[in-house]
Amino acid sequence: MSFYTSLSGLRNAQSDMGVVAHNIANAETNGFKKSDTNFADLMASSANSDPRMMIGIGSAVESITQDFDMGPVEQTGSALDLVITGDGFFATSSIGDGSVLYTRNGGFSLDGAGNIQDGQNNVLQIFAPGADPAVDAPVNAVVPMTNAAGSEYAGVTVNKDGSMVVSYADGSSEPLGRVAIASFVQPTGLRQEGQTKWSATGISGNPAFGAPGTGRFGGVLSGAIERSNVDLSEELVNLITAQRYFQANAKAIDTASQISQTVINLRT
Repeated sequence: MSFYTSLSGLRNAQSDMGVVAHNIANAETNGFKKSDTNFADLMASSANSDPRMMIGIGSAVESITQDFDMGPVEQTGSALDLVITGDGFFATSSIGDGSVLYTRNGGFSLDGAGNIQDGQNNVLQIFAPGADPAVDAPVNAVVPMTNAAGSEYAGVTVNKDGSMVVSYADGSSEPLGRVAIASFVQPTGLRQEGQTKWSATGISGNPAFGAPGTGRFGGVLSGAIERSNVDLSEELVNLITAQRYFQANAKAIDTASQISQTVINLRT
């Protein structure tokens, strides 16, 4: 029995080290959110078991929980680099199939078709001018490359309230819309899709959209990017702890093996 009990500890230690290694590998990934491994004990008993005589049978990984605390903010100077100063996610829609993913990485840029996207063909979602965030659904952020007078695009600015204004070479400007912020009842239930993006699940619930700086929706800061929330010092300590956890369980298996060998020698 002790072999399998300690074996479960070895497996858990490996899982823990894998999570820590993933955190460390993404210490420089913009918008990345670290994860923590949570364990639970395992017990086996029947209805007639004496609770004073019960022996545990090991442990299991209960959950790998994401930590959505805000990471450090780095100034970049690019108008389309955006940071959510609070809770919430940017919503992006795939140009290919229209699927919606959510991210904290606000590193957006303008492509040749005028889409404000993340470089992976996912377009930022905004509320059209005059739209009511409580009623209207967000739309793709597409910048007209020329205005009604035929003047060419010159630049875009994003204000603290998330409003986006497009300027043209003739000195005129036009509102593009307002950045849409998505919020979830249970963000730890979001499914990680890679490339610092998440998708909604039954655990997270459906997103609620709102305008920046209203209610529970964080504001928007232009010209900056949110970095990873991984603390390397903390992760290195976690790595040492996981290593000791692994070594202790390996030692327990070795001890059980020695006891078994002693019993076998007695019989012979």
